[in-house]
Amino acid sequence: MTSVLRPGLLDGVVVATAGGGIAVAEACARLGATTPVLEADLLDEPAVTAAAEALGAVDVLVCDAAEPFAAAGGGLPALRGALDGAWNAARAVTNAALRPAGGGKLVLLAPPPGAGEHAGALAAAVENLARTLSVEWARYGIRPTAIAPGDATTQAEVALLAAYLASPAGDYFSGCAFRLGLVGLG
Repeated sequence: MTSVLRPGLLDGVVVATAGGGIAVAEACARLGATTPVLEADLLDEPAVTAAAEALGAVDVLVCDAAEPFAAAGGGLPALRGALDGAWNAARAVTNAALRPAGGGKLVLLAPPPGAGEHAGALAAAVENLARTLSVEWARYGIRPTAIAPGDATTQAEVALLAAYLASPAGDYFSGCAFRLGLVGLG
């Protein structure tokens, strides 16, 4: 995949991040993307809406549910907070930028299985959100996907896949969940 990810690939593309995703922003910036950050408490809906409107044009939103989940301790309240935050960011950026522009991409990042007791549940919820929104938002030209890393998956690997999905090659994916680092699947 790294052979298709070359400097200039994302020239003119705006890849916003929410909830974290520093490695993704850095990878996309190296490929030429502009990488603003949705600066808001993702659980504060009015603040998220205002921050989304302040972003201006956005082509891709990468919403990291893994980082807020880990920061909140990985328990059941962390699961709810991470998923609610991802939904708030996705909805706000879609309403403020993606839908008015006639489409775009949403990449949701799940935690690895070892990130906490409820990491698997959050990964399933993120996948379900991507699949459901791909049907609901298809009429707006919005293509959601999810990335579910394995325990041995590095942030760089997640970032490269997210950058690939932000590129023109990512236009072919919607409602997909990419599972990284899984072994033993016969």
